Amino acid sequence: MKCRMCGGKAEVHLRSHNISLCREDFVRFFHRRLLRTVNRFGMFGPGDRILVAVSGGKDSLGLLHALKKLGYDVTGYHLHLGIDGYSDRSLEKVEKFAEREGVEVKVERVGDVLGCTIAEASRRLRRPTCSICGTVKRYLFNRAARDYDVLATGHNLDDEAATLLGNILHWQEGYLGRQGPVLEEEEGFAKKVKPLSFNSEYETAAYAFFEGIDYIVEGCPYARGATSIFYKGVLNRIEEEMPGTKIRFLDGFYSFRRKHIRPPEVSLRPCPECGYPTTGEICNFCKLKARLQSGRATLSPAVRGP
Repeated sequence: MKCRMCGGKAEVHLRSHNISLCREDFVRFFHRRLLRTVNRFGMFGPGDRILVAVSGGKDSLGLLHALKKLGYDVTGYHLHLGIDGYSDRSLEKVEKFAEREGVEVKVERVGDVLGCTIAEASRRLRRPTCSICGTVKRYLFNRAARDYDVLATGHNLDDEAATLLGNILHWQEGYLGRQGPVLEEEEGFAKKVKPLSFNSEYETAAYAFFEGIDYIVEGCPYARGATSIFYKGVLNRIEEEMPGTKIRFLDGFYSFRRKHIRPPEVSLRPCPECGYPTTGEICNFCKLKARLQSGRATLSPAVRGP
Protein backbone atom coordinates (compact mmCIF):
# COMPACT_ATOMS: atom_id res chain seq x y z
CA MET A 1 0.00 0.00 0.00
CA LYS A 2 1.57 3.27 -1.16
CA CYS A 3 1.07 6.81 0.04
CA ARG A 4 -1.13 8.79 -2.33
CA MET A 5 1.03 11.91 -1.88
CA CYS A 6 4.64 10.79 -1.96
CA GLY A 7 4.52 7.20 -3.18
CA GLY A 8 6.25 5.91 -0.06
CA LYS A 9 4.96 3.23 2.29
CA ALA A 10 1.49 4.13 3.60
CA GLU A 11 0.77 3.70 7.32
CA VAL A 12 -2.90 4.65 7.41
CA HIS A 13 -5.85 4.13 5.09
CA LEU A 14 -8.80 6.56 5.21
CA ARG A 15 -11.78 4.80 3.67
CA SER A 16 -14.04 7.87 3.89
CA HIS A 17 -11.58 9.72 1.59
CA ASN A 18 -10.38 6.63 -0.31
CA ILE A 19 -6.72 7.48 0.26
CA SER A 20 -3.70 5.87 1.93
CA LEU A 21 -1.00 8.05 3.48
CA CYS A 22 2.38 7.79 5.12
CA ARG A 23 2.89 9.22 8.58
CA GLU A 24 4.19 12.62 7.48
CA ASP A 25 1.52 13.15 4.82
CA PHE A 26 -1.24 12.04 7.20
CA VAL A 27 -0.18 14.66 9.74
CA ARG A 28 -0.26 17.29 7.00
CA PHE A 29 -3.66 16.00 5.87
CA PHE A 30 -4.97 16.23 9.45
CA HIS A 31 -3.74 19.80 9.77
CA ARG A 32 -5.28 20.79 6.42
CA ARG A 33 -8.66 19.37 7.41
CA LEU A 34 -8.54 21.26 10.68
CA LEU A 35 -7.50 24.54 9.04
CA ARG A 36 -10.13 24.17 6.32
CA THR A 37 -12.81 23.90 9.02
CA VAL A 38 -11.40 26.87 10.93
CA ASN A 39 -11.33 29.07 7.81
CA ARG A 40 -14.64 27.88 6.35
CA PHE A 41 -16.57 28.79 9.48
CA GLY A 42 -14.49 31.79 10.54
CA MET A 43 -13.62 30.29 13.90
CA PHE A 44 -10.56 32.39 14.78
CA GLY A 45 -7.56 34.15 13.32
CA PRO A 46 -3.78 34.18 13.91
CA GLY A 47 -3.97 36.92 16.55
CA ASP A 48 -6.78 35.45 18.63
CA ARG A 49 -6.22 34.02 22.09
CA ILE A 50 -7.64 30.51 22.17
CA LEU A 51 -8.59 28.59 25.30
CA VAL A 52 -8.72 24.86 24.57
CA ALA A 53 -10.76 22.68 26.93
CA VAL A 54 -8.71 19.52 27.52
CA SER A 55 -10.05 16.42 29.22
CA GLY A 56 -6.95 14.25 28.87
CA GLY A 57 -8.35 12.33 25.89
CA LYS A 58 -6.98 12.04 22.36
CA ASP A 59 -9.29 14.61 20.76
CA SER A 60 -8.73 17.57 23.07
CA LEU A 61 -5.00 16.96 23.58
CA GLY A 62 -4.61 16.40 19.84
CA LEU A 63 -6.40 19.67 19.14
CA LEU A 64 -4.22 21.63 21.57
CA HIS A 65 -1.10 20.02 20.09
CA ALA A 66 -2.15 20.75 16.50
CA LEU A 67 -3.11 24.38 17.12
CA LYS A 68 0.16 25.04 18.94
CA LYS A 69 2.11 23.35 16.14
CA LEU A 70 0.28 25.52 13.60
CA GLY A 71 1.38 28.66 15.44
CA TYR A 72 -1.79 29.72 17.26
CA ASP A 73 -1.81 31.41 20.66
CA VAL A 74 -3.24 28.63 22.82
CA THR A 75 -3.78 27.90 26.50
CA GLY A 76 -5.30 24.71 27.89
CA TYR A 77 -8.03 24.46 30.50
CA HIS A 78 -8.67 21.24 32.44
CA LEU A 79 -11.62 20.72 34.76
CA HIS A 80 -11.00 18.09 37.43
CA LEU A 81 -14.43 16.54 38.07
CA GLY A 82 -13.51 14.58 41.18
CA ILE A 83 -14.50 11.20 39.70
CA ASP A 84 -12.70 8.54 41.73
CA GLY A 85 -9.50 7.47 40.02
CA TYR A 86 -10.56 8.54 36.54
CA SER A 87 -10.18 12.28 37.17
CA ASP A 88 -6.75 11.88 38.73
CA ARG A 89 -5.55 9.74 35.83
CA SER A 90 -6.90 12.29 33.37
CA LEU A 91 -5.13 15.14 35.16
CA GLU A 92 -1.88 13.18 35.15
CA LYS A 93 -2.05 12.84 31.35
CA VAL A 94 -2.81 16.56 30.98
CA GLU A 95 0.07 17.62 33.23
CA LYS A 96 2.56 15.37 31.45
CA PHE A 97 1.37 16.69 28.09
CA ALA A 98 1.71 20.32 29.22
CA GLU A 99 5.24 19.71 30.47
CA ARG A 100 6.28 17.93 27.26
CA GLU A 101 4.70 20.51 24.95
CA GLY A 102 5.72 23.56 26.96
CA VAL A 103 2.16 24.87 26.93
CA GLU A 104 0.22 26.40 29.82
CA VAL A 105 -2.76 24.42 31.05
CA LYS A 106 -4.95 25.94 33.75
CA VAL A 107 -6.54 23.45 36.14
CA GLU A 108 -9.73 23.99 38.09
CA ARG A 109 -11.36 21.53 40.50
CA VAL A 110 -15.12 21.16 40.72
CA GLY A 111 -14.85 20.45 44.44
CA ASP A 112 -13.28 23.86 45.07
CA VAL A 113 -16.12 25.63 43.26
CA LEU A 114 -19.14 23.48 44.10
CA GLY A 115 -18.13 22.29 47.53
CA CYS A 116 -18.38 18.64 46.51
CA THR A 117 -17.69 16.34 43.58
CA ILE A 118 -20.04 15.72 40.65
CA ALA A 119 -20.92 12.26 42.00
CA GLU A 120 -21.66 13.62 45.48
CA ALA A 121 -23.87 16.34 44.02
CA SER A 122 -25.73 13.72 41.99
CA ARG A 123 -26.50 11.62 45.06
CA ARG A 124 -27.51 14.56 47.19
CA LEU A 125 -29.72 16.21 44.58
CA ARG A 126 -31.16 12.95 43.21
CA ARG A 127 -30.26 13.97 39.67
CA PRO A 128 -28.38 12.04 36.96
CA THR A 129 -24.62 12.55 37.09
CA CYS A 130 -24.37 13.59 33.43
CA SER A 131 -27.04 16.27 33.89
CA ILE A 132 -25.16 17.90 36.75
CA CYS A 133 -21.83 17.52 34.95
CA GLY A 134 -23.22 19.31 31.89
CA THR A 135 -24.52 22.23 33.95
CA VAL A 136 -21.23 22.62 35.81
CA LYS A 137 -19.06 22.28 32.69
CA ARG A 138 -21.01 24.87 30.70
CA TYR A 139 -20.80 27.38 33.53
CA LEU A 140 -17.11 26.89 34.37
CA PHE A 141 -16.00 26.69 30.72
CA ASN A 142 -17.69 30.01 30.02
CA ARG A 143 -16.21 31.58 33.12
CA ALA A 144 -12.71 30.34 32.27
CA ALA A 145 -13.00 31.71 28.71
CA ARG A 146 -13.88 35.27 29.70
CA ASP A 147 -10.31 36.48 29.20
CA TYR A 148 -9.93 34.80 25.79
CA ASP A 149 -11.25 35.43 22.31
CA VAL A 150 -12.59 31.94 21.78
CA LEU A 151 -13.14 28.62 23.55
CA ALA A 152 -12.25 25.53 21.48
CA THR A 153 -13.38 22.00 22.29
CA GLY A 154 -12.26 18.67 20.87
CA HIS A 155 -15.61 17.46 19.51
CA ASN A 156 -14.88 15.36 16.42
CA LEU A 157 -16.89 14.22 13.39
CA ASP A 158 -18.24 11.16 15.20
CA ASP A 159 -19.41 13.27 18.16
CA GLU A 160 -21.16 15.81 15.98
CA ALA A 161 -22.79 13.24 13.67
CA ALA A 162 -24.09 11.25 16.65
CA THR A 163 -25.52 14.40 18.24
CA LEU A 164 -27.19 15.34 14.96
CA LEU A 165 -28.72 11.88 14.59
CA GLY A 166 -30.18 12.07 18.09
CA ASN A 167 -31.56 15.56 17.54
CA ILE A 168 -33.21 14.52 14.29
CA LEU A 169 -34.66 11.27 15.65
CA HIS A 170 -36.33 13.21 18.47
CA TRP A 171 -36.97 16.39 16.40
CA GLN A 172 -35.20 18.60 18.90
CA GLU A 173 -35.82 21.78 16.91
CA GLY A 174 -34.14 24.07 19.42
CA TYR A 175 -31.00 21.96 19.51
CA LEU A 176 -30.97 21.61 15.72
CA GLY A 177 -31.13 25.38 15.43
CA ARG A 178 -28.07 25.80 17.61
CA GLN A 179 -26.00 22.79 16.52
CA GLY A 180 -23.01 23.86 14.50
CA PRO A 181 -19.23 24.13 14.53
CA VAL A 182 -19.46 27.71 15.85
CA LEU A 183 -21.60 29.18 18.61
CA GLU A 184 -21.13 32.90 18.29
CA GLU A 185 -20.31 35.12 21.24
CA GLU A 186 -23.29 36.48 23.15
CA GLU A 187 -23.32 38.89 26.03
CA GLY A 188 -21.60 37.05 28.86
CA PHE A 189 -20.91 33.95 26.76
CA ALA A 190 -17.63 33.21 25.02
CA LYS A 191 -17.51 32.25 21.34
CA LYS A 192 -17.29 28.45 21.16
CA VAL A 193 -15.80 26.50 18.26
CA LYS A 194 -15.21 22.88 17.26
CA PRO A 195 -12.23 22.78 14.88
CA LEU A 196 -12.26 18.95 14.64
CA SER A 197 -15.85 18.76 13.38
CA PHE A 198 -14.68 17.14 10.12
CA ASN A 199 -11.84 15.05 11.56
CA SER A 200 -13.06 11.58 12.51
CA GLU A 201 -12.34 9.80 15.76
CA TYR A 202 -10.18 7.32 13.85
CA GLU A 203 -8.16 10.22 12.47
CA THR A 204 -7.68 11.87 15.87
CA ALA A 205 -6.51 8.53 17.31
CA ALA A 206 -4.04 8.08 14.45
CA TYR A 207 -2.83 11.66 14.84
CA ALA A 208 -2.25 11.20 18.57
CA PHE A 209 -0.33 7.97 17.90
CA PHE A 210 1.85 9.45 15.16
CA GLU A 211 2.59 12.58 17.20
CA GLY A 212 3.41 10.63 20.35
CA ILE A 213 0.59 12.07 22.45
CA ASP A 214 -0.02 10.06 25.61
CA TYR A 215 -3.73 10.26 26.45
CA ILE A 216 -6.23 8.52 28.71
CA VAL A 217 -7.85 5.69 26.79
CA GLU A 218 -10.70 4.89 29.16
CA GLY A 219 -13.91 6.88 28.92
CA CYS A 220 -15.80 8.50 31.76
CA PRO A 221 -17.37 5.70 33.87
CA TYR A 222 -20.66 7.58 34.01
CA ALA A 223 -20.97 7.59 30.22
CA ARG A 224 -21.70 3.86 30.06
CA GLY A 225 -24.99 3.24 28.33
CA ALA A 226 -25.25 6.82 27.01
CA THR A 227 -27.49 7.17 23.95
CA SER A 228 -24.68 9.00 22.12
CA ILE A 229 -22.59 5.82 22.24
CA PHE A 230 -25.47 3.86 20.70
CA TYR A 231 -25.89 6.47 17.94
CA LYS A 232 -22.15 6.29 17.22
CA GLY A 233 -22.44 2.53 16.87
CA VAL A 234 -25.32 2.87 14.40
CA LEU A 235 -23.40 5.41 12.32
CA ASN A 236 -20.27 3.23 12.39
CA ARG A 237 -22.25 0.33 10.90
CA ILE A 238 -23.54 2.58 8.11
CA GLU A 239 -20.06 4.03 7.55
CA GLU A 240 -18.62 0.53 7.23
CA GLU A 241 -20.98 -0.18 4.33
CA MET A 242 -20.94 3.33 2.85
CA PRO A 243 -17.66 5.16 3.62
CA GLY A 244 -18.00 8.93 3.83
CA THR A 245 -21.58 8.85 5.15
CA LYS A 246 -20.76 10.75 8.35
CA ILE A 247 -19.09 13.59 6.47
CA ARG A 248 -21.96 13.87 3.97
CA PHE A 249 -24.54 13.69 6.77
CA LEU A 250 -22.98 16.48 8.83
CA ASP A 251 -21.88 18.67 5.93
CA GLY A 252 -25.31 18.41 4.31
CA PHE A 253 -27.00 19.44 7.54
CA TYR A 254 -24.75 22.49 7.95
CA SER A 255 -25.62 23.60 4.41
CA PHE A 256 -29.33 23.02 5.02
CA ARG A 257 -29.22 24.76 8.40
CA ARG A 258 -27.58 27.86 6.96
CA LYS A 259 -30.39 28.26 4.42
CA HIS A 260 -33.47 27.02 6.26
CA ILE A 261 -33.01 26.95 10.05
CA ARG A 262 -32.63 29.95 12.32
CA PRO A 263 -31.20 29.61 15.81
CA PRO A 264 -33.92 30.03 18.45
CA GLU A 265 -34.15 33.51 19.91
CA VAL A 266 -33.70 33.67 23.65
CA SER A 267 -34.02 36.54 26.07
CA LEU A 268 -31.09 36.65 28.48
CA ARG A 269 -30.68 38.50 31.74
CA PRO A 270 -27.79 38.52 34.24
CA CYS A 271 -28.10 36.14 37.16
CA PRO A 272 -28.42 38.26 40.34
CA GLU A 273 -26.09 35.87 42.18
CA CYS A 274 -23.13 35.65 39.78
CA GLY A 275 -23.92 37.81 36.75
CA TYR A 276 -23.97 34.79 34.40
CA PRO A 277 -26.48 35.20 31.55
CA THR A 278 -29.64 33.14 32.08
CA THR A 279 -33.17 32.82 30.74
CA GLY A 280 -34.56 32.44 34.25
CA GLU A 281 -34.42 34.51 37.39
CA ILE A 282 -31.35 32.63 38.65
CA CYS A 283 -28.91 30.59 36.54
CA ASN A 284 -28.92 26.81 36.81
CA PHE A 285 -25.47 26.69 38.38
CA CYS A 286 -26.43 29.02 41.21
CA LYS A 287 -29.65 27.07 41.75
CA LEU A 288 -27.65 23.87 41.96
CA LYS A 289 -25.13 25.37 44.36
CA ALA A 290 -27.87 26.86 46.55
CA ARG A 291 -29.65 23.52 46.83
CA LEU A 292 -26.42 21.81 47.85
CA GLN A 293 -25.86 24.40 50.57
CA SER A 294 -29.44 24.70 51.79
CA GLY A 295 -29.89 21.33 53.44
CA ARG A 296 -32.68 20.35 51.05
CA ALA A 297 -30.23 18.09 49.27
CA THR A 298 -30.23 14.64 50.87
CA LEU A 299 -28.47 11.41 50.11
CA SER A 300 -30.38 9.17 47.78
CA PRO A 301 -29.65 5.47 47.23
CA ALA A 302 -31.56 5.67 43.95
CA VAL A 303 -28.93 7.57 42.00
CA ARG A 304 -25.49 6.05 42.20
CA GLY A 305 -22.43 5.80 40.05
CA PRO A 306 -21.16 2.62 38.48
